Amino acid sequence: VQNILSDLFSSFTILVDKPFVPGDFIVVGEHMGVVEKIGIKTTRLRALQGEEIVISNRELTATRIQNFKRMKARRVLFRIGVVYETPSELLEQIPDLVRDIIARQKNVAFDRAHFSSFDDSSLTFEIVYYVNSGDYKEYMDVHQRILFAIKREFERRGISMAYPTRTVYLARESAA
Repeated sequence: VQNILSDLFSSFTILVDKPFVPGDFIVVGEHMGVVEKIGIKTTRLRALQGEEIVISNRELTATRIQNFKRMKARRVLFRIGVVYETPSELLEQIPDLVRDIIARQKNVAFDRAHFSSFDDSSLTFEIVYYVNSGDYKEYMDVHQRILFAIKREFERRGISMAYPTRTVYLARESAA
């Protein structure tokens, strides 16, 4: 009887408090998916791979829920590495170049682009912008357009992207 009352109370809490509604994309512990149905005992999610995930409402009210559908803006941070052979004049142009590309996108707010580190195989820039939408597909479409535009502009200017490399020096031993 106690479990039944607990399940009923949990379902009532979800329906009144509305931490999510059908159609919201949520993450609960290790599970993520779109809410399909909120029942008296359980809530059903449709995972990204297509399978159905059934979670007890009692578990949902006892754990942290991330609701991505209610996100007003998505912060995007990514890094770009260029080769060490890139001339300083070109390096200094990259933050403005990236800013201009991002600023041309609709529903996007540029935050910053900085030369951030001398890494093992690259001179690394850190870029941050916001997509003014909680929709994942819109974010991915915008991000893809930005990456394609950066790649095209780098090719046009002769800026080479870095990839992991190692230089090995071999010492010749003299015969004794």
